[in-house]
Amino acid sequence: MVCLTSLRTSHPPMLPKLNKKRALFVLTKIDEILAWERRTEAERDTRFVELGRYLCEVRAGQYWRLENLKSFDEFLERRFPESRRKAYYLMSIHEHLPPQVRKDLKAVGWTKGLELAKVARSEGQDFDCATWLHKAREMPTEQFRREVEKELTGRETEPHEIIYFKLYKSQIPVVEQALETAALMLGTDKSRGYCLEMICADFLAGAHLEDGNPEILLQSIQQFFKFLPGEQQNAFLEHLNGLAS
Repeated sequence: MVCLTSLRTSHPPMLPKLNKKRALFVLTKIDEILAWERRTEAERDTRFVELGRYLCEVRAGQYWRLENLKSFDEFLERRFPESRRKAYYLMSIHEHLPPQVRKDLKAVGWTKGLELAKVARSEGQDFDCATWLHKAREMPTEQFRREVEKELTGRETEPHEIIYFKLYKSQIPVVEQALETAALMLGTDKSRGYCLEMICADFLAGAHLEDGNPEILLQSIQQFFKFLPGEQQNAFLEHLNGLAS
């Protein structure tokens, strides 16, 4: 089982074919938006949805290679020298909000858009986009943020934490490459936190193959199983039932 799901492979995924024409177009668009943002600070929020979409495409297609950079993180460091956090916020908005919501976000701003993305990520298909968009339009930013916090903490949801740790600059390319490789194998729509969890689960499973620790192997298998789509979960369970009988 571990061998079938392991992220370690003798045949690593091939790098996406670099579409130089499209890459040049997207990179130019990002620079145009950032330049426009600096010129019109008062209206900076109106194009944040477009910027987040292009940033996600740069990461998925590895367009940063067109500029002979080593990683997506190095690309962000050049475009967002003050803080790369905003770039990841904008990408999170694009990744977690459905298209019908994103087209209306320019009216509410990227700060509220980030809060909407938190609710959408938590509720999944049950996300009531019309209701939350209405709240985002009507409420001041701080009040809306408190409303989102109440929604997220007032029900039984999986607790989460933001973990900070230091990386040396020489370590960043390795970490970025591992996350990007995992995203290629697992799907570029997956969050970086998800990719990191699967890398760690794979490492634990492989580390305990030799000593035969069944608890660690079971924990790793459970982590892999939890993130399978429903159809694949059912197929896996049917396979196990067949083996048991």
